[in-house]
Amino acid sequence: MRVVIARCSVDYQGRLSAHLPLATRLIMVKADGCVAIHADGGAYKPLNWMNAPNRLTTEDGLWTVTNPKGETIRITLDEVLSDSSWDLGVDPGLQKDGVEAHLQELLAANCDRLGEGWRLVRREYPTDIGPVDLLCRDGEGGAIAVEIKRRGEIDGVEQLTRYLDFLNRDPMLRPVRGMFVAQQVKPQAKVLATDRGIAWLEVDYDELRGIESNELRLF
Repeated sequence: MRVVIARCSVDYQGRLSAHLPLATRLIMVKADGCVAIHADGGAYKPLNWMNAPNRLTTEDGLWTVTNPKGETIRITLDEVLSDSSWDLGVDPGLQKDGVEAHLQELLAANCDRLGEGWRLVRREYPTDIGPVDLLCRDGEGGAIAVEIKRRGEIDGVEQLTRYLDFLNRDPMLRPVRGMFVAQQVKPQAKVLATDRGIAWLEVDYDELRGIESNELRLF
């Protein structure tokens, strides 16, 4: 990972135009090619970013990041305060909690809960940046990558987006669709998933386990 702290301005051209005026910011270039620009605030979310696959060129005082969709980020460096690179090694990945791991197990055994005629190809299907929870085929043989969370938030949609980028490079699989599954999918995650053509689904953990709800019902 390359970590740069610099006074810079940033211009984005793509689905819209955006400009970040001159200020001191953190620029991260990850090993997978992702480029993110952060301010000293705003929690985890970057001010601007571009996921892999992309192309980064670094000329004197100007970094340009482009992707196959035609989007461009130009980072104009006024002053570099720090520039360092770190080898973080292979990440072991996020360890799922008991509920999340059990959801994966239950849905792998009951793919018809995800879609009629669906069948499991493999759990923890590997990609170059980590395994996607389930790889399935629908009734027509199409490939679907399924990412499962206990709480469905934007981070999970971003994670599935990265997996889909890599899976769709495999000519034996593509086109690969995505489905984001959770006990509860947050409204922002629903919007982002829909915008990226990713289906989302909320599932009842107790129902999957065969436990009846305590809620009173008329029938």
